Amino acid sequence: MSALVVNEIFYSIQGESTHTGLPCVFVRLTGCNLRCVWCDTAYAFHEGKLMSLEGILDAVRAFPCRRVEVTGGEPLVQAGVHSLLSALCDEGFETLLETGGSLDISAVDPRVSRIVDLKCPGSGMAARNLWSNIEHLHAGDEVKFVIRDRVDFDWACEVIRRHRLAERCPVLMSGVFGEVPPGDLARWMLDVGIEARLQVQLHKIIWEPSLRGV
Repeated sequence: MSALVVNEIFYSIQGESTHTGLPCVFVRLTGCNLRCVWCDTAYAFHEGKLMSLEGILDAVRAFPCRRVEVTGGEPLVQAGVHSLLSALCDEGFETLLETGGSLDISAVDPRVSRIVDLKCPGSGMAARNLWSNIEHLHAGDEVKFVIRDRVDFDWACEVIRRHRLAERCPVLMSGVFGEVPPGDLARWMLDVGIEARLQVQLHKIIWEPSLRGV
């Protein structure tokens, strides 16, 4: 049976994506192949414990919620994640995957909603984007851009338009927490008329931003 290194499993309010504000169980896997300069989950790079697939499912079942997000780190660095995602779908969970956009999403169970975080230049990781992933997006997926400055915003707008992302799936934009005021990003979006959804990291507003497991 598959086993995965798990950083944490917790129950909270979804702070990002089109599911913002809804209760959600989070399965955070250990490991990441990227090092974004603004990363807020660096503790997931190495910390974690080995859990069996059934142990993870038992932990998820213990919460009164049928919505689950598998995140990281970068969950796709562990091959066993595909078995976990399919098992969650088989049990009828609404299953989300948060992925950094540098690894192939084509093998992910099609029942999963894939939230692909395309990396802007301000992350330091834009060169690692796997652009072929765009061809695998479907209407149930989402694309996210984390904006550090106006350069990132203009870059994201060009990507959205060049690849006609808004015709494929919902597109999300959020400012790096504490660096880009939401009002500034909102004004930029209105000024250029980009077809994207402004989001804030709601969990960092509800809870203390430095807390884990919320």
